Amino acid sequence: MCGIVGYVGPNDTVEVLLNGLRRLEYRGYDSAGVAVVDTTGALSVRKRSGKLARLEDLLEASPLDASGTGIGHTRWATHGGPTDVNAHPHLGDEGKLAVIHNGIVENFAELRTEVEAAGVELLSETDTEVVAALLGLEVARQGDLESAFRSVVSRLHGTFTLLAMHRDAPDTVLAARHHSPLVIGLGDGENFLGSDVAAFVSFTKRAVAVEEDSIAIITPAEVRVTDFAGSTVEFEEFEVEWDADASDKGGWSSFMAKEINEQADAVGNTLRGRVSGAGVEIPELTALGDDRLRGIDRIIIIACGTASYAGQVGSYALEQWARVPVEVQLSHEFRYRDPVLSDRTLVISVSQSGETMDTLMAVKYAIERGVTTISVCNTQSATIPRESDAAVYTHAGPEVAVASTKAFVAQITAIYLIGLHLARVRGTLSAEDQAQAVEQFESLPAKVAEAIETRDQIAQLAHWMADTRSVLFLGRHVGYPIALEGALKLKEIAYIHAEGFAAGELKHGPIALIDHGQPVFVLVPSPRTSPIMHSKVVSNIQEIRARGARVIAVVEKGDTAVLPYADDVVRLPLADTLFEPLLQVIPLQWFALELSTAKGLDVDQPRNLAKSVTVE
Repeated sequence: MCGIVGYVGPNDTVEVLLNGLRRLEYRGYDSAGVAVVDTTGALSVRKRSGKLARLEDLLEASPLDASGTGIGHTRWATHGGPTDVNAHPHLGDEGKLAVIHNGIVENFAELRTEVEAAGVELLSETDTEVVAALLGLEVARQGDLESAFRSVVSRLHGTFTLLAMHRDAPDTVLAARHHSPLVIGLGDGENFLGSDVAAFVSFTKRAVAVEEDSIAIITPAEVRVTDFAGSTVEFEEFEVEWDADASDKGGWSSFMAKEINEQADAVGNTLRGRVSGAGVEIPELTALGDDRLRGIDRIIIIACGTASYAGQVGSYALEQWARVPVEVQLSHEFRYRDPVLSDRTLVISVSQSGETMDTLMAVKYAIERGVTTISVCNTQSATIPRESDAAVYTHAGPEVAVASTKAFVAQITAIYLIGLHLARVRGTLSAEDQAQAVEQFESLPAKVAEAIETRDQIAQLAHWMADTRSVLFLGRHVGYPIALEGALKLKEIAYIHAEGFAAGELKHGPIALIDHGQPVFVLVPSPRTSPIMHSKVVSNIQEIRARGARVIAVVEKGDTAVLPYADDVVRLPLADTLFEPLLQVIPLQWFALELSTAKGLDVDQPRNLAKSVTVE
């Protein structure tokens, strides 16, 4: 949640901060604000509830003249509602210092009592203002910002990335990280801080991932990292792989539309360097050692939301190819159920950002119990892949829309690659079957591109369904998680009731939901590669059609068996059973986007949601 950016350097500070906040707004858009040291030496703040545009309007009406030091914040509300007074930055030391914060301070209540007892009047409902007040008291007591900052962050419980600046240290920004993301951007005579590299990628591609429980101190000429006690921490620089243009709309109507259209490239980039005529080999997993992977007797996939559905799809391939039992668990439930784990268990975490707090804590729990951990992630040097034994990056490029699309198909692709890598190492798949899977992979980007062309047909469906209040999705086998994902997308951005069901469960209760005119998307398996499941799903279609459902069948080209029973048919390229989900999900993504657009909603920034969930 929350986007944070810090800057020290000679350029127009406000413009640098706003540039970063524009690229980070997907992390939170309840309110936004900036603090700078202005040309008079005073610390000045502008903040406003609502989306970033409202802050920009305020800055146009009441400009800030600054070139030097500043911090900026775009908020996803946790403590206190999205109001002007609750917006960050918050002030301390009688208005001489400013603080912004990503996360939750769990012991804020006792700290609030402490600062109020010291005579500080708090204006907001936020935990962050309490931290700013406490830091102000410590600066007044110790007379040194850095020492005071260390004292304060060492007392905080919960999750946080904090940025602080003080008018008496006009060329310095401090940041502390505990269970929340923080990266440094390295410039020439200027340096940056951000919750991810998007905050500064317009200005530099040189970056440093700040380690857990560390403090970063930046000035125009220097970057230092220490632990909370003050001991120096060495750091390694990495280069951001994508350009700033990759996180712009580039002429598309929305980021979501742009990212749906980028899915063929996302799949191709995830495959690159890992698939050849000889089969699949993932260099990151080779480093683990074949003996270690051969010894695996159980796989647990942990993820949340869309990523968990990618895990469910992937579990079918892992079991079929690697012949290892697989289960998928929600990250936020995993460590609380006291799972049975051993040194022969493999935990695969799936997270687009690599910072999902529920998943991070589940990974840490697994590591503490001696489990082998592999991360499937889309973000360079994020926390989860750095904590894991190995990381398989998806290379999907930046995903800005809150509703995940290209990251989802890339995650499935990456898990499939892991399955084939394990199958090769464990000798569980014949050379013929491996070659067939490789052939499917090699043709996949072109088929994804063809599936993307369903948009116009789906837009027409969405137009006549703009007033619908409920949509159901049915699928079997690998189609079932896709039905769940189709329903989630609709709930996320169109705000209507939607449910995904395993088609075989209909007669066990959900068929009671079917009424005249009820729209139902049915994901129909291939009659070529799954003839038994195909006939079962056609029977399901007949059952709901007899009860008045309006059936939208998603089928492969050439499937005529459904034509007598479907009101609308969406045709997709031919693919083997395990590869169908990567195509079937695309018209469902388009449907959610087009229905949301028809309702006049913001598809990129749905209410109450943020892109990266960094609190539990």
